[in-house]
Amino acid sequence: MNIIYYHPLFNAQDWLAGIKQRLPQANVREWQPGDDRPADYALAWRPPQEMLANRRQLKGVFALGAGVDAILEQERQHPGTLPAGVPLLRLEDTGMAQQMQEYALSYVLRYFRRFDEYQLLQQQQKWQPLDPHQQDNFTIGILGAGVLGKSVAQKLVEFGFNVRCWSRSPKQIDGVESFAGAEQCTAFLEGTRLLINLLPNTPATAAILNRHLFAHLVPGAYLINIARGAHLVEDDLLQALDQGQIAAATLDVFVNEPLPQAHPFWRHPRVTITPHIAAITLPEQAMDQIAANIRTLEAGQTPAGVVDVQLGY
Repeated sequence: MNIIYYHPLFNAQDWLAGIKQRLPQANVREWQPGDDRPADYALAWRPPQEMLANRRQLKGVFALGAGVDAILEQERQHPGTLPAGVPLLRLEDTGMAQQMQEYALSYVLRYFRRFDEYQLLQQQQKWQPLDPHQQDNFTIGILGAGVLGKSVAQKLVEFGFNVRCWSRSPKQIDGVESFAGAEQCTAFLEGTRLLINLLPNTPATAAILNRHLFAHLVPGAYLINIARGAHLVEDDLLQALDQGQIAAATLDVFVNEPLPQAHPFWRHPRVTITPHIAAITLPEQAMDQIAANIRTLEAGQTPAGVVDVQLGY
């Protein structure tokens, strides 16, 4: 069994050793430009096109992250990058769900308890108690009800919040009001006081966070984007903030990363920025899942996390 690996940021030797430890029978190597030797499996994050193109013998391509949008974008721009019929697999959870819970909950509580406003008051040296939000009129809406969206929703329910989810197809989550399909999107947005975006990045969801969507939220709503920068129309958010339709926004992802120094988000008093750290890939958990899925494929069975390339997740 031959496995090729590529990640522009991770320590390759740690991954090569970790996969070898879990799959002793495998020959694992870091892919280098010009390497066209046989491979049964590919582990990659934002791989160059030549790494995967024409590898018809592959049994599986593993994306080293929860999202597969970078690989699918290459396929759209250069058809044939993904060998036809070869399954593409994403990481499912592997510690990301808990990280997303922690991130979302921390910023939900920050806005719910108005700590963001108290921070601004501190900068002005003002001692000014604010009327607290009440849970009965602080409905939280989550765009996306996959593994991560469901996990975040369940954690917020535990804290007593009214939570609703919207997804492409109907989902059932205990204690969560579910909406599905384009025809129910407006109903989902109306009454939502804090919106969390956890949608997959697909052509259908690009630029979904725009002025038309913001207009349906409760005036003075909050936004937390922890999915992809491509979901947000940045100028529309700045306008919604200036008009008061959006009270504040927390952004972990951006169209251009790192965020350019001249970008107005840096200086906006109602925008909080984090550098794409809401949930990072945890190598040990990720390697456990990848190795288990390879064993499943070798046994002729269906692994977890197979991506529908047409849908994009």
